[in-house]
Amino acid sequence: MKTRSTFSLLFWVNTSRIKNDQVPVYARITVNGKRTNISLQRRLPVSNWDSNRGMAKGTKQSSKLLNKYIEQVRAKIYESYEDLLSEDKLITSQSIKSKFLGEDESNKTLLELFEYHNEVSQEKLNNHTLRHYKVTQGYLIKFLNEKLKTTDMSLQSLNYSFIVDFEHFIKSYKPKDNQKKMSHNTAMKHLQRLRKMVTMAYHLEWIIKDPFVRFKSSFENKRREFLTENELNSLEQFHSSIERLNMIKDLFLFSCYTGISYVDINSLTPDNIIFGIDGNHWINTKRKKTNSFLAIPLLNQAKNLIKKYEGHQRTIISNTLFPCFSNQKINSYLKEIAELSGIKKNLTFHMARHTFATTVTLSNGVPIETVSKLLGHTKIATTQIYARVINKKVSEDMNKLSEKLKVK
Repeated sequence: MKTRSTFSLLFWVNTSRIKNDQVPVYARITVNGKRTNISLQRRLPVSNWDSNRGMAKGTKQSSKLLNKYIEQVRAKIYESYEDLLSEDKLITSQSIKSKFLGEDESNKTLLELFEYHNEVSQEKLNNHTLRHYKVTQGYLIKFLNEKLKTTDMSLQSLNYSFIVDFEHFIKSYKPKDNQKKMSHNTAMKHLQRLRKMVTMAYHLEWIIKDPFVRFKSSFENKRREFLTENELNSLEQFHSSIERLNMIKDLFLFSCYTGISYVDINSLTPDNIIFGIDGNHWINTKRKKTNSFLAIPLLNQAKNLIKKYEGHQRTIISNTLFPCFSNQKINSYLKEIAELSGIKKNLTFHMARHTFATTVTLSNGVPIETVSKLLGHTKIATTQIYARVINKKVSEDMNKLSEKLKVK
């Protein structure tokens, strides 16, 4: 005997969308813990809703009509569920919704996929990552409008040719604000996101074949810029009469000695300083980008910087370890610092993280597995990019040694 899925139905009002004291009514279908909402296209005063019974209060004609409509919707949703069972089809909250709305899954469109992806990903992805997906979707809409002369298209129409044409479009697209054309790796990131959305459609059985099967994505390995030991020393010795430049320098150095990204430094508070298993001070926090936990023993250089800003007016107001600046201002000020301290490289805040991985840790014999954990990488392959940089330095040092030995 076939086991039924756990199925439940709830009627509710969305108080976050209140307008003129009126709230919209929704039906929520839940199957095996996964839920989907259906708008009933009805509103009522928030005070007229009985959340325990899932229906309108009172004996007014408007309440009676709404409750009658709710019962009709309830009966039709249960009927859709039973129909899917009798047809021996996959039972999901989305399939019940589609059956109720009379939608044919084979006629799903690209824009419907975007909408569905964003809805189900709100709890899984952080806002930063979700924003990247919306940028990709924006380029896909531009591609549909400018190249295919349409506003949407059926998912069944997606093929290998569509992917290749989209890749060419984004690589050759010239922004109107005089920015540079998209790099190869950025284009691959957009295609990677499209691929994930299309794979979702394939698993949902919205498409019968995956158009990405023959597509091979490729990323160019780029040199990760970092500060050498001499450059790091020059930066430590830098001092300016302009206080903001000194603060930015300190923030950069803290990242050089901890590997923590700027967005994560910005949210550090005294509560993130703990005593580790060795009895020393550690930073205990969570990466916003990957949601992974970070536990970093503090080097003396990092401890001194924290101590320097204890009781600082700006940190007291924000209850953070360091003064807060916008990322745009940080990178602008770093260019001033680089020029004044004689560093010829294009200094950006992310370079501090690279410096921690190379000059501070790997160059000093810290195992790559430890460095990977300190950086909060989810894959050690990401950390191995830095190891290749170090191997290049080892090669250069050995060549110098070889020349010295020839002289002797």
